[in-house]
Amino acid sequence: MPIYAYKCESCGHAKDVLQKMSDDPLSVCPACGQATFRKQLTAAGFQLKGSGWYVTDFREGQKPAAAAAGPAAEAAKPAAAETAAPSGEPTASPAPAAAPAAAPAVTPAPPSSAT
Repeated sequence: MPIYAYKCESCGHAKDVLQKMSDDPLSVCPACGQATFRKQLTAAGFQLKGSGWYVTDFREGQKPAAAAAGPAAEAAKPAAAETAAPSGEPTASPAPAAAPAAAPAVTPAPPSSAT
């Protein structure tokens, strides 16, 4: 539940109140009893800092393998180039291991009753 700041316009009494968002705002000051108790506009209690975590973390689609691996993948590229075949022929890179295919779910058919 959010905490709302209230202040009386008559006597200046200020109070923070824990309320549901669906609750009606308070209007009667608990100090002086006047109907001048108003909700104050306040800053949010948190800040989002950084360079757009919401854009990169929740984007649809897959990230490229090089971007997902980070600097470790970039460091491995020059080492792979040094192990090329001396005859100038390109070397075959090993195929990536494929994930085993999931077996389709089979639901048994109800027995048919032929009469």
